[in-house]
Amino acid sequence: MMDSNTLLSQYARTGSESAFRELVSRYIDLVYSTAFRLVDGDVESAQDVAQTVFVALADQAKTLPKDVMLGGWLHLRTRFAAGKLMRTERRRQLRERQAAEMNAIQDHSESNLAQFAPVLDEAIGQLDAEDRTAILLRFFERKDFRGVGDALGSSEDAARKRVDRALEKLHVLLKHRGATLSAAALGTALATEAVTGAPAGLAATISSAAILAGTTITSTVTATKAIAMTTLQKTLVTATVAILAGAGIYEARQAAQLHNQVQTLQQQQAPLGEQIQILSRAFEDATNQLAALRQDNERLNRNSADLLRLRSEVGALHQQTNELAKLREKKAELRQTSPEEAQTEPQIMELVRAKDLYVRAWLQAFLAYAHEHQGQCPESFQQATSYLPESIKAISATADQFEIVYRGSLDAIKDQDIIVLREKTLWQYIGGKWGRMYGMADGRAQYCSSSDKTATGSFDDYEKQHIIPLAGQ
Repeated sequence: MMDSNTLLSQYARTGSESAFRELVSRYIDLVYSTAFRLVDGDVESAQDVAQTVFVALADQAKTLPKDVMLGGWLHLRTRFAAGKLMRTERRRQLRERQAAEMNAIQDHSESNLAQFAPVLDEAIGQLDAEDRTAILLRFFERKDFRGVGDALGSSEDAARKRVDRALEKLHVLLKHRGATLSAAALGTALATEAVTGAPAGLAATISSAAILAGTTITSTVTATKAIAMTTLQKTLVTATVAILAGAGIYEARQAAQLHNQVQTLQQQQAPLGEQIQILSRAFEDATNQLAALRQDNERLNRNSADLLRLRSEVGALHQQTNELAKLREKKAELRQTSPEEAQTEPQIMELVRAKDLYVRAWLQAFLAYAHEHQGQCPESFQQATSYLPESIKAISATADQFEIVYRGSLDAIKDQDIIVLREKTLWQYIGGKWGRMYGMADGRAQYCSSSDKTATGSFDDYEKQHIIPLAGQ
């Protein structure tokens, strides 16, 4: 049997409808079950979310990485689509009430998934990439431990241990949200209830609609000029486009149904020419409406990216608000004053302080970049520049004074005492000491100094203990 990534690649290259229908058949239960939980058991809403997700898959198939974990991608996309659909005050109040009711549950023997369903997918989303993939492969894609190991590139025993550790972490996250069942009961509940069978015929309907959307919708407008908006305005625009996108889903479903009816009538070769013409015109009208809504769908994607970027910037600014005020006063000194010109120890320490704040700002930008690029650190400073506050972007010393040391997976070194970036050259100041500033994976800026007064001061031993060599580096 052909694996999912091969099917996806085949569809991306040739537009094979059979390959795409097989993908929908394999993952429809995973997507529908996740959506069903997130929309509070509303069948119609769950079907709309599922259709939105597979339309997105058809549309973005050519841009997805060849080694993408498709189950994880679909789960994340489902959470995003369901969140948009549920963004109303009435739904928020309902989730809060459900959370309050769940906190009141005292029966520790209860293992029914309904006890923690409203917060399950949110908790899964907070796991790191490897743990999240292990949970999805084992309980949502229903693979045995050998299959999980094959997907993760490890042995069956290693996969079993990975799933157990991920399950324990998920148990802790759910416990913080009020779930009272044990880790063993959680595993049983996920194994038996995590995936709900989608309604009969839904896979066929979605396949037709998604293929139609991915192959016949073309952009009818050129890119418009960017308009500066506040965060509130972007939120309102996103909500509006979400409504229009919902209308597009409805129209896609109608178009797919009409398309199937036309094909059936043509195969029967019955004297129904007039009816075929009517249905063909209706199909053409629906296709034209979908083309008009394509612009709104693209705007939704752009606004979603803007919101993610804004959230990242706000998180970094919360930690650096007080420090940035001082950094602005020191940025001219950082650009214009070389270490050799500093005459006193206090001046040197002020310069070190400015570099400390500067390096930590870049580390925050690296974290934000990795969060949106499957946990991978940037290859260059330019890739992470867009995640910096404007006050940091104004300082142009990075390319000349600093270099990236680690370019691998951030998840592999997260919260560890590992060097990510450093100053290119050592610098000497009064007293014959040599200094160098480092940026660490745990978010710290580490300044090191040497007392060597005769040479250039060696930091080799320190760096050997805190640098992870990668292939090609």
